Amino acid sequence: MTRFFDDIDWSRVWFATVCESAKDLLAADDWRQQLNQCAVQAGLHNHLGLPLRFIAQEELPDGAAYEAHISATGQVPTRENLHDFFNALVWLTFPAIKRQLNALQAAQIAALGIGKSRGPARDAATIFDENAALLVLADTPEGADLIAALRAHAWQDAFVRQADKFGGCAEVWCFGHALMEKLVKPYKAITAHTWVVMVEPAYFKLDASARRAHIDGVVAAQLASQMLTTADYTPLPVLGIPGWWPQQDAAFYQDQQVFRAKRRN
Repeated sequence: MTRFFDDIDWSRVWFATVCESAKDLLAADDWRQQLNQCAVQAGLHNHLGLPLRFIAQEELPDGAAYEAHISATGQVPTRENLHDFFNALVWLTFPAIKRQLNALQAAQIAALGIGKSRGPARDAATIFDENAALLVLADTPEGADLIAALRAHAWQDAFVRQADKFGGCAEVWCFGHALMEKLVKPYKAITAHTWVVMVEPAYFKLDASARRAHIDGVVAAQLASQMLTTADYTPLPVLGIPGWWPQQDAAFYQDQQVFRAKRRN
């Protein structure tokens, strides 16, 4: 029987973030049961210290807000679809960041209630949760040059002239579960809301597991210490990242419908 996640091409570089977390789930007869076993083994909990468990969407009480329910109970309503599957994988991969995002969202709901508008802080947290990529850069002149080019939308400079920096003093971790859902069937215009993390150069000598754990702690602490706004994000057309798409010739980056010039204020 075909399962909803059987068409995912796990060899794609953008799934490297969650590929390790997915292995046990993909091999299990009941992926949700295995997901909860993984959550127990990892000691996952929410920001109130409640054990994290993944439940069927139907168990979410009528009228309960999704984020508030996770905060109050530790229970994450999870549907049988790619969107919620990737969300669960991100909980396994970056638990501290997810925990802090949920704390922020729940606090905003408690303060402002559920209305037609989320409010700026909750909106920024939701965008992070759904569509963020974590851009990790060495805190060096080379890293500063690259982020300056990306923020200026100098795409040829960032992706062509400075291409060798990716993997050397820069790397990208996909975080948003909606972002990964879109990347199951990739198209050129997919653009992430990028959160920039500056690190010591020694970070890039660590193995992938140690780098992931470091970033999880650093970003969670950043989210806890500052008021999140949408101005914190840098747009990143992800298929422009060197090595993330095969046809990255000059014409590829000249497509101004994707690689747009920066708006003038």
